[in-house]
Amino acid sequence: MTSLPLAAASGGGGTSSIFFLVAMVGVFYLLIIRPQQTRARKQRELMGGLGVGDEVVTIGGMFGKIRRMQDDAFQLEIAPGTVVRIARGAVARKVVAEEPGDSGGKTKGEG
Repeated sequence: MTSLPLAAASGGGGTSSIFFLVAMVGVFYLLIIRPQQTRARKQRELMGGLGVGDEVVTIGGMFGKIRRMQDDAFQLEIAPGTVVRIARGAVARKVVAEEPGDSGGKTKGEG
């Protein structure tokens, strides 16, 4: 008979459990899903803005100029006469020429 008082005492716990679950989903969204969506959107914008002659940096840190664009890859000139083929997703950012008087040295995509 000792279980009856315990069952009556825990009757209001359902509401707090649902509130806790909703709060955890909210935190999960704000910390994981939303930043990932922002990064994916920026990557799509970067890929849409690239063209032949643009200087880019790959994920591996290699600098080069786009010489030819294909459906799923770029031909990247990393040195005079040296052209490599890289996947579109391997481009990390586009290099922007430094303007006179700009001492920041930042490239597009850094933040």
